[in-house]
Amino acid sequence: MVLGGKFGSFLGVNLGFGFGVTMGVHMAGNISGAHMNAALTFTNCALGRMSWKKFPVYVLGQFLGSFLAAATIYCLFYPAIIEFSGGRLTVTGPKATASIFATYLPDHSTLWRGFLDEVLVTGLLQLCLFAITDKENNPALQGTQALVIGILVVVIGISLGMNTGYAMNPSRDLPPRFFTYIAGWGIQVFRWHHLLGLHWLHHHTEAPHIGGLHEV
Repeated sequence: MVLGGKFGSFLGVNLGFGFGVTMGVHMAGNISGAHMNAALTFTNCALGRMSWKKFPVYVLGQFLGSFLAAATIYCLFYPAIIEFSGGRLTVTGPKATASIFATYLPDHSTLWRGFLDEVLVTGLLQLCLFAITDKENNPALQGTQALVIGILVVVIGISLGMNTGYAMNPSRDLPPRFFTYIAGWGIQVFRWHHLLGLHWLHHHTEAPHIGGLHEV
């Protein structure tokens, strides 16, 4: 979608994201509970659903996987990125490409509105995940959880993802952002949309954790 409208759509991005999560749940669901989100891992530790000893190990794995995924995408699509951007790797403007890897606040929004948006969408994600997996409630049928979780991500993205890109997950946003800093986009990936000394980077670190706990 970033590399010109003819190469993708908002719906296509959401479908890819959602079904990517489905595949992740299928691969790791019975091994680790498919923890792919540092904010949700934090919430489960805070609620006593898993040991705090696992938290740094899980988050390290999430960050490493996300960083390597960003590097893989960069290598695969490097020619397209360079052709589209004219060889200039920028964060803002009509030829910006940093948003392929991390989320950035659009011009129509503000930092605080973006912060509240991330709290809401992450809270909804956590609340629905508990409902899907709670055997005392009305859980998804055995064997369908991965698909239902993927559909949940698609629904959140389509309905509420336009404002912030619905990172909902420090593990999805921070490592690719660090990768773009190293790969040539520069320090601007951490400074964009600055207001009152706060950075958009903080919102994808703090808001998902607050949202995950808020909906419990």
